[in-house]
Amino acid sequence: MIDQGTPKRFILVTFDQLSLTHGALATAAPERDEIVFIESTDMLTSRKWHSQRLFFILSAVEHTKSDLEASGFRVHSIRAENIREGVESLRLANPGVPIISTTPSSRPLTEVLTSLNIELFPNDNFLTTSEQFSQWASGYKSLTMEYFYRWQRKRLNILMDGNEPVGGQWNFDEDNRLPPPRTKKGQAPHLWPEPLCFEPDEIDQVVIDRLGEFDSWGQPPNGTWATTRSGALKQLDHFVENALAGFGPYEDAMPTDSWTVNHSVLSPYLNIGLLHASEVIEAALHKYEQGGIPLSSIEGFIRQIIGWREYINRIYWHFPDTYRNENVLNSNRKLLPLFMDPQATQMNCMSSVISDIHERAWVHHIPRLMLLSNLAQLAGVKPQELLNWMRTNFIDAADWVMVPNVIGMGMHADGGAMMTKPYIAGGAYISRMSNYCGGCRFDPKKRTGEDACPFTTLYWDYLDRNAEQFASNHRMSRPVAAAAQREDLLAIRERALFVIRELEAGNL
Repeated sequence: MIDQGTPKRFILVTFDQLSLTHGALATAAPERDEIVFIESTDMLTSRKWHSQRLFFILSAVEHTKSDLEASGFRVHSIRAENIREGVESLRLANPGVPIISTTPSSRPLTEVLTSLNIELFPNDNFLTTSEQFSQWASGYKSLTMEYFYRWQRKRLNILMDGNEPVGGQWNFDEDNRLPPPRTKKGQAPHLWPEPLCFEPDEIDQVVIDRLGEFDSWGQPPNGTWATTRSGALKQLDHFVENALAGFGPYEDAMPTDSWTVNHSVLSPYLNIGLLHASEVIEAALHKYEQGGIPLSSIEGFIRQIIGWREYINRIYWHFPDTYRNENVLNSNRKLLPLFMDPQATQMNCMSSVISDIHERAWVHHIPRLMLLSNLAQLAGVKPQELLNWMRTNFIDAADWVMVPNVIGMGMHADGGAMMTKPYIAGGAYISRMSNYCGGCRFDPKKRTGEDACPFTTLYWDYLDRNAEQFASNHRMSRPVAAAAQREDLLAIRERALFVIRELEAGNL
């Protein structure tokens, strides 16, 4: 019961809107507003979350409460079965007091708050509004990210020289696809930036002690993730000072001697409001202007922030909510056991990446796309099975992030509404872009035989069994034709059946 005076407004803060300077909180004044947080039991217990994802969200919320109280606000914490019940109890105790909030980043929560007649302030944690995206999209038959990115560069005047891109080209993809450095005998190993480690404070420890209440997966908090605004700023500074210069060339590489490579590891903080895209861009551009940062690196990083991140967010809202249920390839296999148990596979790449996720709730975009999603797609896993797993186990897995990335890009379950071709590859790609294959029992070059790489076998089998689906896709005509001409196609099909059966049993 909240009965200590009647505020003019309650500001409901959702767990993805923790910025004190954006959305509804930007309008807050201690003499007028009281702040409300609702902890939903349904949200915390409906899935088997990664323990570090639970920790990150819960502790970030508690630190935000502490910051608000230090600024003079009265903060209320409500535990309820769900958001609806929490809002109704707040209204029952405080009739007539308006409740405002910020439009959440996800559809489900937005629909709940809208149905409760809560006034929603615009979500300004992104740089592109729905109206702006619709204006851009109206000029294109295909919503190609590259064209969106170029439009963003011009609109935001970032890395532009008048109407032309700095350096004379829009992207440097060809320069940014280097494999991990191959150290020759007698050479010193390549030195990657050392990741930060964040020691838990008293608030963190209280949350850590709570984790036993939940049925979770993964290692407990180990210092990988900051849970404060100051920690997020420290991570941003660490990136621009130590990793930005090398970001470009190795952004697609999967080395075994670094889990961060040169990636920023900023997405979790951006996705809950501890950082804003504008300040990340400002910090990166400031470092670039000081000198010493290759154009290919600053461009590649800027593309991730104003291009891909903004594009994915707007695609999520542009397509109807039924998009999450798309499955045009009719893939209906259950999630493979190896996704929960790195010991349930003999593939070194998959065992390693699942172990990394178990340890930190994060791997960068290429393992997500070209290992996790690739294997799920090749093996015919139901897209929604992978979506649920990723949504549960990645530290940065907001609904708006995962629905387009899994349904559209990772699994091609939308039939090309988002991407014009499926992102699939055999073992050769993994061998080229990683160090995994050298210590693996499987040969990435082989399609058949006991030591044939499952990725390679399933790649050719995928093209064979989906040939009709891709008959009208000009970007797939060549690989589909190559599959049909394989002299060992029957052996590939037979090997693929064995691979699927053993993967389902957790033996391969």
